Amino acid sequence: MILRPFRIWLVVALLGVAASAQPQAPTPAPVPQANANPSGADIIPNLRLIDGDIDSVLSMLEMLSGRSIIRPSSLPTTTYTIDIKRPIPRSEAIQVIETVLSLNNIGVTPMGDHYFKVVALAALKTEAPQLISGSTLGLFPSGRVAAKLFQPKYLRIEDFQQQINGLVSPGVGGAIVPFPKANALLVTDTISNLQRIETLMDKLDKPAPEPKFYTLKYAKASDLVQKVQMIMQNPTLQGQLGATPTITADDRTNQVILVAEPQQRKFFDDLISRLDIKADPNTRTDVIYLKHANAKDVASLLTQVISGQNNAAQKLGAQAEIARPQAPGVPNTTQTPHSATSSSSFSSIVTVIADDRTNSVVVNGTQDDIRLVKNLVNKVDVILPQVRIEVVIAEVKLSDNNQTGIDALGLVVDSDRLVGFTGSTAGLSVGGLSKGVDTNGNPTYSSGTYAGINRTAGGYTLSGILGISTTPRFSAANILSAPTIVTTHNKKAEIKVVEQRPVISSYQNTAIGATGTTGTVGTGYLSNISYKDIGITLDVTPLIGDDGSVQMDIKLDVSDPLTDVTIDGNSQPDIETRSTNSFITVKSGQIAVLGGLQKTEYKKGTNRLGPIPFIGDLLGTRTKYKARTDLIFFIRPTILTNTASDNRDAMNQMKKLSINKDLQLTLHPDQKEQPKAKPKFHLPFLH
Repeated sequence: MILRPFRIWLVVALLGVAASAQPQAPTPAPVPQANANPSGADIIPNLRLIDGDIDSVLSMLEMLSGRSIIRPSSLPTTTYTIDIKRPIPRSEAIQVIETVLSLNNIGVTPMGDHYFKVVALAALKTEAPQLISGSTLGLFPSGRVAAKLFQPKYLRIEDFQQQINGLVSPGVGGAIVPFPKANALLVTDTISNLQRIETLMDKLDKPAPEPKFYTLKYAKASDLVQKVQMIMQNPTLQGQLGATPTITADDRTNQVILVAEPQQRKFFDDLISRLDIKADPNTRTDVIYLKHANAKDVASLLTQVISGQNNAAQKLGAQAEIARPQAPGVPNTTQTPHSATSSSSFSSIVTVIADDRTNSVVVNGTQDDIRLVKNLVNKVDVILPQVRIEVVIAEVKLSDNNQTGIDALGLVVDSDRLVGFTGSTAGLSVGGLSKGVDTNGNPTYSSGTYAGINRTAGGYTLSGILGISTTPRFSAANILSAPTIVTTHNKKAEIKVVEQRPVISSYQNTAIGATGTTGTVGTGYLSNISYKDIGITLDVTPLIGDDGSVQMDIKLDVSDPLTDVTIDGNSQPDIETRSTNSFITVKSGQIAVLGGLQKTEYKKGTNRLGPIPFIGDLLGTRTKYKARTDLIFFIRPTILTNTASDNRDAMNQMKKLSINKDLQLTLHPDQKEQPKAKPKFHLPFLH
């Protein structure tokens, strides 16, 4: 660095005073203030430099400031033009020159009171630029380079540095020096940039908002927070609020905690005060009395419906949350099932409990929950259709020419339904049952003994229509049982024609020999006896359709005792079991036929010789023969209409009884027979 005089290439129409041939001694040049009121002696009429070089600019700076210039041997070279034609203060002229130099990557920094150091702008931060200790906002904005220490009170200096990295002048050469322990930042830049950074810090260096606590009187804290978060989800409101506030609930103290800017608090004060008011409870309890359905069944059904709907809503909400990414800084306000109650879905708080004593369901939930539950109950609490099922169990003897009992009886069966007869069989009054059906697919009885009988006419039992004999000795078929049951839709009914026989289920040998050992098998037993059903068991579960059809799930079990067997010295019955499972569909009044449960027995017979029973049986011929039988089940379901026609068959049967008159008086006590009036004798001669 050298100190040398410069030639003055500029002709300045100077200073507003008479120019003196002798140069004035240099005087200190304080940092000018932008709002200073300079005296007339500090006003220059104009400032002009046309295509001057660096030496001309530095000479002008030296003349105006009264300071000597210290510069390196080489500086960036270019041409400079300054053309200010109006009067300006001397201090402002100096700042103009410094700004022009800064724009051309040349920095100026004062050295004491008598010198200016002029270096390349990138090296200025190491040449001790002026350190401004106070505010820069009162200085004239210029390109003069200075340094300032920024020390925020509340901001973290690391965060602040990241924000201003893009604001500093690039020619200064990264003139930002952080001091993390002191939470300070030294910035070297032009006065204009330092002023901008200081203004930015004043705006950002604010204390964190203090939390505000709202103690609620009526509302529940978590419920109120959910409602507020839903309101805050409005995009327009988010733009008006600015910084995103934080609102949380503390149910333990029933308080709402708000962290927000002071200007936002009035909005939340008004909102929370309007929501925290006394109101009717959101939930209520109601008792729904059932007329026909069972309370436990209805409560179980409702619980499954509510649980399934809420599970589906939760899965749908989770999928929507995954598909919708959360924006940074936006609070998570995803609706929970509790807050998503609508007029068409159950809330997550609804409960349904059955009360068997009153056959009712107790429902607790919102008003919408109560309404939805009542709507469902009205649809399921209805009278289920009933069906009367008549069953005739017939045992049919098979000859060698018969494959099944259906063939032996000459039955015409189509899809398990009886549609007619092919002939007459001993013991079976076919009655002219036609092969035709009516428009509904039901068999018709158009001729013969039972002419005119059809489903709508009624008046005859199933056994009466079939006319199967009950005297097995003289008929090919005989009725074993003809029960009638009544059940409802999808409710299993059971028919049993059985006998119970004792069967040893377990036993313990208690006999002790002379030497203390266990005795022989068959002596000293303690037996546990159970009884086993042997006979015919028929289970029917009907499904009644709206079109008059009846679907029947039929399970048949037939068991017969065989010759007893001896097990460990105990006689036990040997049981033969036959079973079938069928599912058939018929119209109301049609007759379904099931068969195929055949049995073969090998028997011995004796032909009596002579009239004397004992001697004739002893001397008669003996034969062995094979007896084959088949069980045929005739099933006729009739859908009940809750009218007098449902009891027509029973009433017709009752009329045939000898005690019909007594039964009628018992069933209808108000229709007692009136005593007959005594006859009045007419004596003509008395008149």
